[in-house]
Amino acid sequence: MLNKSLAVGIVFLFIVSSTIPMVFGYNAESETQATAVSSGPMDSAWPMKCHDNRHTGLSPYSTADNPGIEKWRFKGGGITGWVDGGIVIGDDGTLYFGDTWANFYAIYPNGTLKWTYKTGESITSSPALAEDGTIYVGSWDHCLHAFYSNNGTRKWKFNANGANIASSPAIAEDGTIYFGTLWSLGNGGKIHAVNHDGTEKWRYQTGDAILSDPAIGDDGTIYIGSMDNYLYAFYPNGTLRWKFKTGGDVKSPPSIAEDGTIYFGSLDFDNSLYALFPNGTLKWKVGTGDGTSANPSIAEDGTIYVGSNKLRAFFPNGTLKWSFDLGPGRHIQYSSPAIAEDGTIYVGTNINEVSGGDIIAVNPDGTEKWRKKIAAEGWVDSSPTIGEDGTVYIGSSGRGYLHAFESVESNEPPETPTISGETNGKPREDYWYSIIAVDPDRNPISFYIDWGDDTNTGWTSERASGEKCYYEHSWSIRGSYTIRVKAKDVLGEESDWATLEVSMPKNKMINPFERFLENHPYMFPILRHLMGLQQ
Repeated sequence: MLNKSLAVGIVFLFIVSSTIPMVFGYNAESETQATAVSSGPMDSAWPMKCHDNRHTGLSPYSTADNPGIEKWRFKGGGITGWVDGGIVIGDDGTLYFGDTWANFYAIYPNGTLKWTYKTGESITSSPALAEDGTIYVGSWDHCLHAFYSNNGTRKWKFNANGANIASSPAIAEDGTIYFGTLWSLGNGGKIHAVNHDGTEKWRYQTGDAILSDPAIGDDGTIYIGSMDNYLYAFYPNGTLRWKFKTGGDVKSPPSIAEDGTIYFGSLDFDNSLYALFPNGTLKWKVGTGDGTSANPSIAEDGTIYVGSNKLRAFFPNGTLKWSFDLGPGRHIQYSSPAIAEDGTIYVGTNINEVSGGDIIAVNPDGTEKWRKKIAAEGWVDSSPTIGEDGTVYIGSSGRGYLHAFESVESNEPPETPTISGETNGKPREDYWYSIIAVDPDRNPISFYIDWGDDTNTGWTSERASGEKCYYEHSWSIRGSYTIRVKAKDVLGEESDWATLEVSMPKNKMINPFERFLENHPYMFPILRHLMGLQQ
């Protein structure tokens, strides 16, 4: 009887184990015990890349009163630290984003630092926020990181088998996190599905790297592009639903309309915007100039906005509504348009050799509302984000800033700058001077530097309040000089002058005859030239 019961038990266990879907091995490293329950995306102003799982880029909040004033600018760690990913917003207004110096930041809505988290390599992925407050972000250290939003401590990290992660995660309603990877151990990229506790649910290998971000349909279907020229559609259990072949790389994140139409772009010789039916068949295809790596965003009326060498607007049937000229040399690389409730479209531009990156606000009719150059020495690949109060946030490269645009209700002038640097030197040698100024309102500031030798910088490019800035100068004639510096905020308020006395006479011995020639500059010009004293 005992043997019979044992046999029945073994058979039962075999049947149960055979009917449970196989999952891949545990791949997470946890610092603390994960206790989170299954949860979908956070209900906040902007919880993930392109706002929502369908990647519409459509905000429920208006920016009609946003005049395009940069009310504050945040400078992260490192000399550059490009902010190429997007910014997400928690339900308490906290801003979250990463930079290429491997820093992840939590910033209060006033632009001050809340906490930082350090990954092992660059972060170009946009984060995603879960309903329980967990933050997920991919890194080039091969890991998807999960940490607590209240203090930035790590919950767990999932190693993607040695593959870098540039794809921005999406969170399904059951808490599953989806993201893509670049090449892994000589193989193509993979799409990963990870449970909310950091264990792997499933993975699927494509034929090439994945830079695209996953979008999730209302029925749970996961869509993602690959550089093998395909757009893939997966059931939530990881089985392939269909794949659609294009004529070029698919770096573009897909977006999904209310009727289930999937929009995405292609590159190379294809350079097209595609519209697919939910079953994976072609609805229409239209050219987009240079092609696109950015997400096509979808307005409330169904208009599709996509960026390439121009910002283009298409009707849902694929006909062109209008195209907006970005300006000489400018194009849209990875910046996905954000659409405010009032219809204004925001997007960042890349550069050529003569122009810096901009943020541009475009009216729904295709006319320009405002623009501002925010990366004089770099580009803007970050995707804009819209806050509940209508503030528009975007990152930039070059110096690695987070920018906030909104109206400014009150304003105080910047404090008097501080100047540091060499006070005794030698003519014709370059010296660096650091200048810092704090603006009480955290407005960006520029400097006017008078070097005391009838030369000046004019107003410099804008920097963050409290950022240490370096400027170089040399004096051609021996003497004593007074460096004068003042700061000006974006609303035109100016600080008092700061001064620093410098002397350039004593770095080499001057014999009495040379001193005579210095004091009589118009005598013996040929002799002065031969002795190296002619200026």
